[in-house]
Amino acid sequence: MHCPIRAYLRPDPAFTIRNIMNTTPKRLVILLTAAFPCLALGEGALTLDSVVVTGSRVEHSSFDLPAAIDVVDAARIGADQARINASEALVAVPGIAVNNRQNYAQDLQISSRGFGARSAFGVRGIRLIADGIPASMPDGQGQVATFNLDRAERIEVMRGPMSSVYGNHSGGVIQMFTADGKGRPTVEGGFVGGSFGLRKADVAAQGEVGGIGYVFDASRLTADGYRDHSAVEREQSFAKLSFRPDADSRLVFVANGFSQTADDPLGLTWGKYQSDPEGVENPALLYNTRKRIDHHQGGLSYERRFGEHALHLSAYVGQRSVIQYQSIPRFVQLITGATPVDDPKRRHSGGVIDFDRDFSGVAGRWVGNYQLAGGKLTTTFGMDYEQSTDDRRGYENYLSATILGVKGALRRNEEDRVASFDQYAQAEWQGERWGFTGGLRHSKVDFEVDDRFIATGNGDDSGKVSYEKTTPMLAVSYRLTPAANIYVSAARGFETPTLGELFYSGAGGSFSFDLKPATSTHYEAGLKALVGNDSRIDVALFQVRTEDELVVAASSGGRTSYRNAGETLRRGLELAIDSRWAGNVTSRLAYTGLDARYEKAFTTPTTTIAAGKRLPGIAAHTLFGELAWRHPASGFHAAVEGIVRSKMYVEDTNTRQTAPSYAIANLRLGIERRYGPVSLRGFARLDNVFDRQYVGSVVVGDGNGRYYEPAPGRNWLAGVTVSHRF
Repeated sequence: MHCPIRAYLRPDPAFTIRNIMNTTPKRLVILLTAAFPCLALGEGALTLDSVVVTGSRVEHSSFDLPAAIDVVDAARIGADQARINASEALVAVPGIAVNNRQNYAQDLQISSRGFGARSAFGVRGIRLIADGIPASMPDGQGQVATFNLDRAERIEVMRGPMSSVYGNHSGGVIQMFTADGKGRPTVEGGFVGGSFGLRKADVAAQGEVGGIGYVFDASRLTADGYRDHSAVEREQSFAKLSFRPDADSRLVFVANGFSQTADDPLGLTWGKYQSDPEGVENPALLYNTRKRIDHHQGGLSYERRFGEHALHLSAYVGQRSVIQYQSIPRFVQLITGATPVDDPKRRHSGGVIDFDRDFSGVAGRWVGNYQLAGGKLTTTFGMDYEQSTDDRRGYENYLSATILGVKGALRRNEEDRVASFDQYAQAEWQGERWGFTGGLRHSKVDFEVDDRFIATGNGDDSGKVSYEKTTPMLAVSYRLTPAANIYVSAARGFETPTLGELFYSGAGGSFSFDLKPATSTHYEAGLKALVGNDSRIDVALFQVRTEDELVVAASSGGRTSYRNAGETLRRGLELAIDSRWAGNVTSRLAYTGLDARYEKAFTTPTTTIAAGKRLPGIAAHTLFGELAWRHPASGFHAAVEGIVRSKMYVEDTNTRQTAPSYAIANLRLGIERRYGPVSLRGFARLDNVFDRQYVGSVVVGDGNGRYYEPAPGRNWLAGVTVSHRF
């Protein structure tokens, strides 16, 4: 069978993201027309389809959903991995960049279509949800490290316009689901070991007693780290109880705990990276940079069905404590003058961050299903309320010129409150061929600071700021054949500054009440096609234009301030191809092409950023490929993985040394066996087989030039899990 789409996708020097997106409608028509001979016209089973809830908030075929969405199932999450970092599972998802900083003190660097790439720590610009409970705070900042990957059943990753109905973010939604406890009791124990002193032990139990399903899990991780001064100790726990009071209702309780102590190796200068990628710069050792996190969260969700309709209610509470020792030099904080005019350092908040956060939220939605005009109409009306209160303190990170990296004098004491209240409505009509989806969300986010540290030269920084926006979304899909769908969608996005971005962005490093929210306009066109019964192709073309983009104004000593820039423009292509071959061989190919630039020039305190400069921290091209084989009788399997990424700029002028492009290969193998009630799983993997030296992630705009975070050379990992079903 002749397939013109292959010729269209063949590499070509003139085939660039910018050229494609400059003629999006024409190119998309050509692509869809070329795809017709590739599509199976029969009624074959949709064996490559998944059921998702992200986007429509009800169970929905991912093939029919008019959005770019990928499902990472339990098999891939645990695909011969330690199940420590989400980067292990999400590396195969197009449009998502998940960079392991090799720095547990700063969490992973996750971006979606370039949103979130600037984050100095944690995840921003992407909505994080676990079992229906937010893992993002009301200001938009989240921590993916709290995801319990040991019990994850699937992760749904959605990019593009439809994600706008989830509120304060611009990039997308990452939602994790854990399995319910079912059947006879099962106990499980596992151990993983690897390079750089990595050790992880996990114990779990699941089952069902008296109609109550239960899942319990606890793990402990220790590692010396690939780099000097990057050791970590982590303890994680998880509990889930599920119960059906009657045939029409379901009640679920989830709780998780996360405690971690990690050294912070910081980034490296280019010279240090080349000469000693495993090393650290002197400030990390001088100030013993490190971070301690204690996070506890619990949530309750209730679902009640009324015939074809359903009511969903949820509530959660949590507490998070953080203390972080930064490398801000003593002379930057040292007070010498008697007045603010003599010494503006009196306003400095110190080199130790210490806060306790209480957070909570409630949510409710009503889902109705109706027959209308020969199709099915699904409507959703809901609201979300979230709040957090920080008791935040700052201290000097010294006691004297020779005693550094310890908690010194108090320099900051305040209470920070954030509250968000959102209301939304969605409607979807699905006919035999046409589908229409619309949504509207109103978001209001309030920030309030109560300054309790008012001293000579340090005035009262108390104040309030509110952000409010209504964001619409519209999508249209059309079924070309039983095996091919096309869709187009558009939306407005809304992204407020986070607390971390507001803290040091004002005059003299104070809290800023002047930062504006970033607003964006998203367009997307896509094709989803089944090729025979054994392959699926997903293609998405997108454009995002953002006004008042939040960019790094200055970054030094672990502290980053932000400002609003002019317009930015993102244009891109996402492609995923999944196939099953003869001989129990499967393959996956995922490509992301992203052209992200400043559309208008803007000025910083030190220079002017010209229009056309690329946004830092974003690779123009990323490619993942995997070829896997499984022997059904023995349970043995093996796979080879390849990852290619183009260079990344590290700051806005695009003049400093880029993080170079790289290509690496990984090998993995494993076995799964059952002996009566006992199941045994074992694996071994070798990453970066050819021992390439490369930069895994970057610290965008670092004022000391420490932009580069090296990735490990050749490294190994092996593990075994034993479970017993009673």
